[in-house]
Amino acid sequence: WTTMGDHNRISAGTALGTDPLDKNFSGRRSYLRIGSGNQIREHYTISRGTEPESTTEIGDGNYIMTSGHIAHNCRIGNQAVIASCALVAGYAEIEDQAFISGGVGIHQYSRIGRLAMIGGNTRVNRDAPPFFLYSGFNIEPAGVNLVGLKRAGFAAAQISRLKQAYRLLYRSGLKLEGALARIESELPGPESAQLVAFIRRSRRGISRPPVSRRPADAEAREASG
Repeated sequence: WTTMGDHNRISAGTALGTDPLDKNFSGRRSYLRIGSGNQIREHYTISRGTEPESTTEIGDGNYIMTSGHIAHNCRIGNQAVIASCALVAGYAEIEDQAFISGGVGIHQYSRIGRLAMIGGNTRVNRDAPPFFLYSGFNIEPAGVNLVGLKRAGFAAAQISRLKQAYRLLYRSGLKLEGALARIESELPGPESAQLVAFIRRSRRGISRPPVSRRPADAEAREASG
């Protein structure tokens, strides 16, 4: 029940399509679908779906390093990097070109946006919107992923808009919906639209700075309800 496309490189000790780590798994047929051009290095495990006929999906061109696990029903996009000893829990989603550093733990149902970068040993228990950097034991925003954006061919004007969007989202003191409305009205463009759409689809909530690091006016607004 595991299928793969062309030109995948699978290293020694890796197990693909294993039974999900779910006590309620019935043993019925489910799937792992892997695209083309992926590298999956040594001692890695990727589980198939847990519900009957459900699927774990890995896209194309991903580089998945050693000694980690991708759990049942995850969705990995294209050209993502998942470094050694990262653990991805069930139903998590990692979008295209995201970079997951070593030792990261991703909680079930969490989502990592396109071209987001997660620093080493971060605990991802909320969604990480696209194009930004995140770090800390409890995931916190840490700036714009400048290196990743430049490598992906983003123009200077696009990067400038994302810097402004980051400030509105995390540094302005605005409540979330107010920040999103200003991003839409003041920073039109496909990357801004993708950022806003990702956040509005969030079910777990997005990564936010701790209250101690938010602007004073934001703290006052929260205190006043």
